[in-house]
Amino acid sequence: MSRPAASADVFVAIADPTRRALLDQLRIGEQPVKQLAEPFAMSLPAISQHLQVLCEAGLVQIRKAGRQRFYRLNPEPLKQVSNWIANYEQFWQDKLAALGNYLEEN
Repeated sequence: MSRPAASADVFVAIADPTRRALLDQLRIGEQPVKQLAEPFAMSLPAISQHLQVLCEAGLVQIRKAGRQRFYRLNPEPLKQVSNWIANYEQFWQDKLAALGNYLEEN
């Protein structure tokens, strides 16, 4: 069984601050690449590469209208991240409670 490309991994996709910023921009709604690129000091091809990684991870979907491409957020794959982090929340709460108990006793 072949392993999916690393760029298709949600964790890899959100590891980059530029891609996280693009996801934040897409929370307000569907946008064309030129509008998404405005806040960044990088070329349109560089932004397009970041969007491609987000698309491969399933975090962004594309709609074509004529020559223009519109990008929109698909937050469903972020549930993987949320679920994974939730597994550690109780662990850290227990550790901090134990530390608090230890500090009170000593």
